[in-house]
Amino acid sequence: MKAIYKNILRSISEEKKGLAVLIDPDKMPIEKVFGFIEKVNQSIATHIFVGGSTVDDTTTAILVATINTHTKLPVVLFPGDVSQITNHADALLFLSLISGDNPEYLIGKHVRAVSKLRDSNLEVIPTGYLLIENGKQTSVEKVTQTKPLARDNVQEIVDTAIAGELLGMQLIYLEAGSGALQPVPTEIISFVKQALSIPLIVGGGIRTKQQLKNAYDFGADLVVIGTAFEDDEAFFDELKKK
Repeated sequence: MKAIYKNILRSISEEKKGLAVLIDPDKMPIEKVFGFIEKVNQSIATHIFVGGSTVDDTTTAILVATINTHTKLPVVLFPGDVSQITNHADALLFLSLISGDNPEYLIGKHVRAVSKLRDSNLEVIPTGYLLIENGKQTSVEKVTQTKPLARDNVQEIVDTAIAGELLGMQLIYLEAGSGALQPVPTEIISFVKQALSIPLIVGGGIRTKQQLKNAYDFGADLVVIGTAFEDDEAFFDELKKK
């Protein structure tokens, strides 16, 4: 078991919650990286996730390499495509979109990724990715041409998460989507967490400290926030280390 996943498990055993700041390469100019990462370093963030739905081929590698010069936090790829895989990162969430039925995002792109991963030092973490309805169409839905799971069908969401664990996923990721109108409901987080024996990540639509606390209180082991920091970097002031 490699370091990133092992540390997530250790944090859970010590009842410590994680916070990942998600950086979209398309929305982060290189000249702004230093100032942004300085705020990340001063916050309670435990991880930096990098990825987006549509990113130019070389953008991610350049961004990750730059980020690494300004932080000691682990940098984890959260890729929307094979082109976003770079050895400059510490780990890769090997995402399978198990909430949808598009074979490209269930296994197809993963097969094409193997040639990049064969000689890579990246820690590859199999992750079951569930897109949850949030009130508007997200970029993930558009790019993957899949529909999110209905937020009122809690049993289907729970069963899908369990299926992911039974398939061998090491993480389950409940995602409302970038810029979601509403975060994943706390009821869903709670029921999914109770059903799993693997770590639970929750992201999308979290814009306030109270929403972050709610996600933690109802079972999220690691929360991902991206758009809120893109829209208002002052949000970091509420999440500074004590």
